[in-house]
Amino acid sequence: MNSPVRILFVDDEPAYCRIFSKKIGADVRFQVRTAGSGPEALESLQKSSADIVITDLSMPLMDGLELLSEVKTLYPQIFILILTSDDSTSQVVKAMKAGAYDYLVKPFDFEMVVRSIETILAHKAAVEAGQCPECMSGEQFCFENLIGQDRKMFEIYEMISQVAQTTATVLITGESGTGKELIASAIHAKSSRKNKPFIQVNCAALTEGLISSELFGHEKGAFTGAMARKKGLFEQASGGTLFLDEIGDISPTTQVSLLRILELGTFQRVGGSETVKADVRLICATNRDLAAAVREKLFREDLYYRLNVVSLQAPPLRDRKSDIPLLANYFLERFSAINNKQIKGISRDAMELLCAYDWPGNCRELANIIEHSVVFCRTESITREFLPAQLKTTESHTVSESYVTPPTLAEAERTLIKKVLEDSNWNLKMAAEILDIARGTLYSKIEKYQLHKPE
Repeated sequence: MNSPVRILFVDDEPAYCRIFSKKIGADVRFQVRTAGSGPEALESLQKSSADIVITDLSMPLMDGLELLSEVKTLYPQIFILILTSDDSTSQVVKAMKAGAYDYLVKPFDFEMVVRSIETILAHKAAVEAGQCPECMSGEQFCFENLIGQDRKMFEIYEMISQVAQTTATVLITGESGTGKELIASAIHAKSSRKNKPFIQVNCAALTEGLISSELFGHEKGAFTGAMARKKGLFEQASGGTLFLDEIGDISPTTQVSLLRILELGTFQRVGGSETVKADVRLICATNRDLAAAVREKLFREDLYYRLNVVSLQAPPLRDRKSDIPLLANYFLERFSAINNKQIKGISRDAMELLCAYDWPGNCRELANIIEHSVVFCRTESITREFLPAQLKTTESHTVSESYVTPPTLAEAERTLIKKVLEDSNWNLKMAAEILDIARGTLYSKIEKYQLHKPE
């Protein structure tokens, strides 16, 4: 029998603590303990950890947001649900942006509480199902080679599990450094092709004259220096998966050849007339807006629709900041081992700086910064002094204009969401129902479009 889920319920009203403990504690799946304040909750966690913390927002001494921040810094593996008497408050939006998994409205329906807990457990189970030997031992939130417990990452995990069982072509979009290649690798590892080759190529690194030969191979004498027949990456990846990164950078000529493969499943080597069958699962990725490239006649429309059968968007790190402590500690352990250093952790003030930064370079930038800090660290933990200068001098980093300039569709979406929020007097539950989207999605849109409730 599995161990019961450890739940810490935090509320300054003793009646709520008693009722919650009685109702939820009656379920043998749950082990409930309570705390009457934020400091008491932290003291309780020091003695014994928890899987889930459910905390009220409005409390004396330390409110729910402060407790959320402390728990996320000290115990990043814990899921947090917040309680509020008014789901239209800006505090709810702040809590969700700070890493709360979801919120519950007082007086809450205990069936809703159980459903929220079960959703968390289902997400944890999805991660456990996706764990692999290459993941670091003891890592609770590693899905194949991806790390994260933010809701956006769980959505990615679930999509990977579904997509992997098909042969559909996948287009992964997202900013540089968000881990698009890791998502592609995870899809391959969960597929029936996992024991066949997984070959990746950065299309932007190949010249126009070289890319066709690399992808499709060439015949002897096809061009100067072609001394023998060479198999291309499509042949080398036969039976497996070919991952084309930076697909938006390929030339019009290569676009035509790629379209032929997707339509007919065949290709010809450069300089040859023999038709070769391609038994390859194709996954592509780009940090460009391919739809805009199509409108500008820089990318073939028919190829775009062939590639965009299934679309996955890798979320930027600034949109899943609750994962920063998990990732930072993962990179710390990894680079400490590589550099033969015994560094035990990251100090509170250093972690606060990491969580406040906007991460224009996303997870790749975080990895580089932790590696830098490990190299220069002279103590048992990484403190503020060992972090690079840009984190200590800048509270937020300006994101490249190419990331924040929205297309026309995004402008229309922002206008619609803003109007619905105003019409519903910023009642987030009502607004989400009107827009027919999940509350978590609405929080993301509010943050993305920088919408603010009028004072």
